Amino acid sequence: MKKKRNLNQGPSAFDEWYEHEFGDRWQLLRASLEKVVVHYSYNENLVKPYYLDFGSVVAANSLPLPADGRILDLCAAPGGKSLVIASRMGSNVSLVSNEFSRDRRSRLLSVLDEHLSPEVRSRLTVTGHDASRWSRYEKESADSILLDAPCSSERHVLNSPVHLEQWTSARIKNLSIRQWALLSSAWLVLKPGGHLLYATCALSRAENDGVVEKLFRKYADAERQIIDFEPYGELSSAVDATEYGYHILPDACNGAGPLYFSLIRKKF
Repeated sequence: MKKKRNLNQGPSAFDEWYEHEFGDRWQLLRASLEKVVVHYSYNENLVKPYYLDFGSVVAANSLPLPADGRILDLCAAPGGKSLVIASRMGSNVSLVSNEFSRDRRSRLLSVLDEHLSPEVRSRLTVTGHDASRWSRYEKESADSILLDAPCSSERHVLNSPVHLEQWTSARIKNLSIRQWALLSSAWLVLKPGGHLLYATCALSRAENDGVVEKLFRKYADAERQIIDFEPYGELSSAVDATEYGYHILPDACNGAGPLYFSLIRKKF
C-alpha cells in the first residue's frame, strides 16, 4: 500500500507557514533566499580575511565587550563570530569558544588557528560542552555572552531539495525548545551588568522573539538594549525592528541575512 503523504510536510507546507509569517512579502523574501550568498570579507586584526555573512558581522559587533574579563561564545562553529569578537577584545580579555558537535568543533579550531595571531589565539580556549547544561557548573561567571543558537536555517532548507521535502513545522517547535534551554542556561551564567546577544539565522518568530520573550517573562533583571545601526549606512534603514530585537533579511539588506539578534543586559 502506498504511504499517505503528510500534508503538513514538504514544499507546500513550508510556503504556507512562511506566507502566514510574512504575508505578501514572502515570495520576494523566498526568491532572495534562493540566490547565491555573497560573503563579506572580514579582515579587522586578522592574519588573513575570513568570509561570512555581513549580518553576522553586524550582530557580533553589537555585543559590548568588557575592558577585562571573560567572554563566552556558546555555539561558536564555524567560527566567524568568534573571530569578530576576538578582533575587538582587549589584551586583558579572554574568550571561550564552545561547540558541542565534534565535527563542527574541528572546523572551529581550524578557523581560529588560521585567522588569529598567536597572541590573540593564546587568549582563546575551545571547549566542547553542551551549552544548555553550562549553568549547572557555573553561575554569573561571564562578562559577555554570544549565543548563536542552532536554528531552522531556512536558506539552507530552500536550497536543498531533500531537506525541503522533509520540512515540517514540528522542527521549529523542537528547535525553539532547545533554544530556550540554551538561552535560559546562558542567562544564569551571565554576570550582573553583563550583556548577552541571542542570535539565529531563522525566519520564524517562534525561534526568535518567541524565545527571547520567555526570558523577559521569567527574569525581572532582563533589560533590552537598543542597537545603533548608523555606522552601517544604508543598512540602518533596512533592518527590521522586532518586539525584542532586530532582523536582517536579504530582500531588504542587499542579500545579507537572514540574521535575527537581540541584545539583553542583566541589571545589577
